[in-house]
Amino acid sequence: MTIPALAAFYRWDLAFHVMSIIAWMAALFYLPRLYVYHCQVAPGSLESARFKVMERRLLKQIATPAMISSWIFGILLILTPGAISWSAPWWWVKFTCVILMSGFHGAMSKWRKNFLNDRNVKPERFYRIANEVPTILMVIIVIMVFVKP
Repeated sequence: MTIPALAAFYRWDLAFHVMSIIAWMAALFYLPRLYVYHCQVAPGSLESARFKVMERRLLKQIATPAMISSWIFGILLILTPGAISWSAPWWWVKFTCVILMSGFHGAMSKWRKNFLNDRNVKPERFYRIANEVPTILMVIIVIMVFVKP
């Protein structure tokens, strides 16, 4: 199903989709790094309180709105005639990675709540490794969209 009227706005939609993704990726790259640093301070300390504020603001004011707008503009692109081919394998790989990225976003939200309640049990190394997940997914997504293997 496509909506022919969206074709006139394709370039605008694409521009806003890319801007949303850039903001979302910036937040997803930085939030696990904050968790790494948060692991290095004592629970209940002033430093811990500062990290809690930074993590909340990054997630609630940047990451989540950027994810939502990425999805909205992406869905509008899907509904634009000729924007994608449903039979193309690259599309399904990209879509799977976007679902995984959204799941990772949800996991980071859960981890933030653990830090907020001073209940983090994961080591610093876990967050260092987690910090690579959005990069790997982003690389796959970009290759799928531009190279279309």
